[in-house]
Amino acid sequence: MESAVLVSILLSVIAASTPLLLAGIGELVVERSGVLNLGVEGMMLVGAIAGFAVTYSSGSASLGILAAALGGMAMALVFAFLTLTLQANQVATGLALTIFGIGLAAMMGAGFVGHPVPKLPGLDLPLLSAIPVIGPLVFGQDFLVYFSIAAVIGASWFLYRSHGGLVLRAIGDSHDAAHAIGYPVIRIRYLACLFGGAMSGLAGAYLSLSYTPMWAEDMSAGRGWIALALVVFATWRPGRLLLGAYLFGGITILQFHVQTMGLGIPPQFVSMLPYLATILVLCAISSDATRIRLNAPACLGRPFHAAG
Repeated sequence: MESAVLVSILLSVIAASTPLLLAGIGELVVERSGVLNLGVEGMMLVGAIAGFAVTYSSGSASLGILAAALGGMAMALVFAFLTLTLQANQVATGLALTIFGIGLAAMMGAGFVGHPVPKLPGLDLPLLSAIPVIGPLVFGQDFLVYFSIAAVIGASWFLYRSHGGLVLRAIGDSHDAAHAIGYPVIRIRYLACLFGGAMSGLAGAYLSLSYTPMWAEDMSAGRGWIALALVVFATWRPGRLLLGAYLFGGITILQFHVQTMGLGIPPQFVSMLPYLATILVLCAISSDATRIRLNAPACLGRPFHAAG
């Protein structure tokens, strides 16, 4: 009985952590290129409704996942055009993208409220999935859970073991120097933004197709902002982002268990736990200015003006 409760809690932590991890790793790559996109929340919601609408209409979860990624990329393309081509302020544009995404998703999803879809199926390997504790945790997850782990591993390899990753980090640290030796700064930043948008869209798809397989307005509930905070918490490193996502996922699940323990804590305060933890972590990290300066991309949020 105790093992069943443990498995249930751990499965809940994985489910709560996956959207944070998907959105976070996308934003990490974007910021590594020197671009600050605060529109993660809006991209997640557009991805959530795009994935849900296509899945509900076509009956194909695969098409829904693809639509979610494309929806997030479309939002990211708008952001990239405004900030990289038209040189709009990145902070203001990112905030506007979130507000626009929230409204757009609500409008698109008006006709889908209350219509459930089948939850994304788990891997469910015949003998391995039956192993106590480990089976359901390791071999019983759906595609997006495994993809989120693979994305972290792939991003880590790309950033630190490939020439393309070296170029992307060089652009994030000194776009003028990278441009001077011939690297296409704007093109690479466009690609990074599109990757970040796709990952945010997939995070939204996980919410509407697996975490709660239905559409509800504003269902991301601030997870996009937590993903942004996780990038800083992880000091722009994929491995630390993985740990941070599961830590915050555990805090998110903790609120539900605290409510059932009868401790007399107001439910409103318990619901604040993930966001309170985010604020406390950011305050703790911000107090160490040297650590931030050493790890943050030097050109983060700075516009690039090509000479000539």
